[in-house]
Amino acid sequence: MCLSRHFMSRHFLHITDFTKQEILATFDLAQELKAKFKVRTEDKPFKNMSLAMIFAKPSARTRISFETGFFRLGGHALYLGPNDIAIGQREAVKDIARVISGYNDIIMARLFDHAHILELAQYSKVPVVNGLTDFNHPCQIMADMFTIKEHRGNLDHLKVTYVGDGNNIVHSWLELASRLPFHFVCACPEGYEPKRDVVTEAKRAELSTIEIEHDPFKAVKDADVVYTDVWASMGQKHEAAQREKAFQGYQVNEALMAAAGKGALFMHCLPAERGRETTDGVMESKASIVFDEAENRMHVQNAIMVKLMQHG
Repeated sequence: MCLSRHFMSRHFLHITDFTKQEILATFDLAQELKAKFKVRTEDKPFKNMSLAMIFAKPSARTRISFETGFFRLGGHALYLGPNDIAIGQREAVKDIARVISGYNDIIMARLFDHAHILELAQYSKVPVVNGLTDFNHPCQIMADMFTIKEHRGNLDHLKVTYVGDGNNIVHSWLELASRLPFHFVCACPEGYEPKRDVVTEAKRAELSTIEIEHDPFKAVKDADVVYTDVWASMGQKHEAAQREKAFQGYQVNEALMAAAGKGALFMHCLPAERGRETTDGVMESKASIVFDEAENRMHVQNAIMVKLMQHG
């Protein structure tokens, strides 16, 4: 597999940057790369390449999955933490983009401000991958849907119920719903709904069934997947007490999983605050595919980066 950086760069900032066919092809490639990864194949698509990883927002899984994955496929990953690059503060984003893309073959950025990743991509000479912003988390949801496909064997007649805050995770689920057909329900307290324009855009595609529900027990009925996330994300910890009160009744516990029905899978993008948004029992149950989901971040991200580097 030969990759090149000599083309007009293509980026992965939103799930909608890929067509339905490209998403499914990425899943197929992720499956292939995962199989090769397990047997330590000599196929190294990132040989002699470097990945710059910009972290304004720290993360264990994002760093480990990108750094390990890129290395194992033959490349070198460079970690640039919040103190290395105070993006948008110490230096203009467009300056950082042009400098870093002059040294590296691909950039992954995990940022607070979504406008920063858009500007980074605008001025970069190489592909930029969105490792998370306050608005969305496309690599996570791509890995999630790949994991669901892996466990179910297909994505037919799929119902995913997300229980919790209508946050960046939900926005990416809604983006995916405009590319692949499935039934998506966001069960959240009033005032914590996802952005209205993102919901409207997903519904406008007329591909998936989209619902915003305030009763979690009603929302999980017949769900194939019950998904949750922390109630207060990074940057919202000052709201933790207020959110804890607002989200009472939205914990994914044994009773809620029972209401979903037999065979429902449990997912969480991690890190989990056990005892808050979910219980230890659910995390450790047979329904939980949380750690398969976490591992698949690496394989799907590798597939996304290979696809971007093949572009053109």
